[in-house]
Amino acid sequence: MVRILLSGAYGRMGAAIAGYAALWEGCEVVAGIDPGEGSCSFPVFAEPCAPVPKADVIVDFSHPSALEPLLAYALSNKLPVVMATTGLAAGQIAAVQKAAEEIPVFLSANMSLGINLLRELIKESVRVLGPLFDIEIVERHHNLKLDAPSGTALMLADSAAAAMGGRPLYRYDRHPLREKRSGNEIGLHSVRGGSIAGDHDVIFAGPNEVITLSHHAQTREVFAAGALRAALFLSDQAPGLYDMSDLIASGLTDQK
Repeated sequence: MVRILLSGAYGRMGAAIAGYAALWEGCEVVAGIDPGEGSCSFPVFAEPCAPVPKADVIVDFSHPSALEPLLAYALSNKLPVVMATTGLAAGQIAAVQKAAEEIPVFLSANMSLGINLLRELIKESVRVLGPLFDIEIVERHHNLKLDAPSGTALMLADSAAAAMGGRPLYRYDRHPLREKRSGNEIGLHSVRGGSIAGDHDVIFAGPNEVITLSHHAQTREVFAAGALRAALFLSDQAPGLYDMSDLIASGLTDQK
């Protein structure tokens, strides 16, 4: 049984993970961390500290401001961390990478298997379609999401950029510009409204034709399932930095 310490327990994703974990064999949420208010079937602590029950892995779906004490707790207790919080600054990502020298860390902006398949499809599309096709990414999320563009949209843009063989300009806003679109850019556009769990469209617009690759998350359970698979995978790994490609290679994607 893999015992999970859930950071961000009172959040929407925390609730989804706790609910999904109750249906799975092989894992259990034994405690949570969250400075807010809410209700859970397990004890929840305002911050990681000594009284927190013993766990085998941390799953973090919280806020970038919680990263420093969480990493310190993980390092002092040699606990693996599934890091699914988005909106991390460059310095925070560097801190996560540094921690991976001492503990196993699973870092992914999106825990969905479908999104990670989409990344591979984007790379292949760039190779086939070439520079004549402009790339625009449109992401849609609920009205409570704090960061924009989403970490997933940036991850998808990075996949396209890697296949392009250079570092294109990421264009987040065109309204102050009075100029035509350059060929060396990827447009990223954010929509916020309602209760949208997460939609991403990658548009390849070329001469007289348009190809769109899309992913639609119907519920947050798709991300919860991915996070739990990552926790099971990470619980017996050596120190290092892991991502969805490692999880897929492990075969644990068959876990239900």
